Amino acid sequence: MAKFQAELRSLAGGSLPHVDPDAACQLVVDTLSIPTWPQLPKRSFLENMYVQFSEGFPGVVVADNQLYVNREDDLDAGLERLYVAYLTDDVDFAAISPEYAAGLHRFLAWNMHRVPAVKGQVTGPLSWSLMVVDEKRAPIMEDDVLTEAISKHLRLKAAWMEREMHKLSSQTIILVDEPYLSSRDSDSMTVSRSQATLLLQEVFAGIEGLKGIHCCGLPDWSMILPAGGDILSLDAYDYPESLAEHAEAVDEFLKRGGMISWGIVPADDRALEENVESLVERFHAAIEILVLRGLHQDDLLAAALIMPSCGCGSLPLETAERVLTLTQELSNALRERHA
Repeated sequence: MAKFQAELRSLAGGSLPHVDPDAACQLVVDTLSIPTWPQLPKRSFLENMYVQFSEGFPGVVVADNQLYVNREDDLDAGLERLYVAYLTDDVDFAAISPEYAAGLHRFLAWNMHRVPAVKGQVTGPLSWSLMVVDEKRAPIMEDDVLTEAISKHLRLKAAWMEREMHKLSSQTIILVDEPYLSSRDSDSMTVSRSQATLLLQEVFAGIEGLKGIHCCGLPDWSMILPAGGDILSLDAYDYPESLAEHAEAVDEFLKRGGMISWGIVPADDRALEENVESLVERFHAAIEILVLRGLHQDDLLAAALIMPSCGCGSLPLETAERVLTLTQELSNALRERHA
């Protein structure tokens, strides 16, 4: 298979505000160069980004719009089943059911026509173990056994998803969503930086195709870059300078074939005030920050993907549609300008 070329193509974060999986899939297929399966948190609490990938985890309880792990249960049998699946690479053990991902299952049944790639997402082990708590409201990250287990659980989820997505396209992209890896939140983690890297690498190890990390806000890239991966996905609308202090590491990342997914379209009401030309200017200003740090513009353009700054699940329907339409229009304009 030929090496994937980013070429300023468009993709999106996961969430959309639709409750109808058909309408959501129609939007991403009609709009984006790289269709992205839609997470639909307004359809069901089961499609919340933490709940969606909790299915089958030992001790997990989903009730009354709450998610927690009951450590008072006997977790040994569940942990044993998880580790047997992990050691035997039994990805069917981690299948995501339609109840938890109606958008994904409708997407998998869609008739795609010659798309360059399809994109999916999985919640990262650091954010999951920080956000999900036990019966005493303590984060799962405080339990070393469960933190290690969730990385293997999510690895299997990602591997199952990738296998299913390959039925649509030979080229897949899976981004690991780590909203808690922002500078303001990473200090609250009880794992070391080296442990955090190993947890991320565990999930990456289950993904054979293109993989990367998406982080909104102002990430601590010094924690993310050592994990490897093929794609860095950032909020370049509000934080275009976030990669600047790591310019040398970013340059090395690009030289080994890495790509940057520039979240340059605001995933909020500001998209109603922006237009293609204003965002072209913002994009060029964002990459110029790295050019001034010694990176080459041509390298940055060749390795660039275009996406919204974050997911659109909390937006009004019309605003979300505007965000995705503007993303594709921006991609088209940049591809034409830099062909």
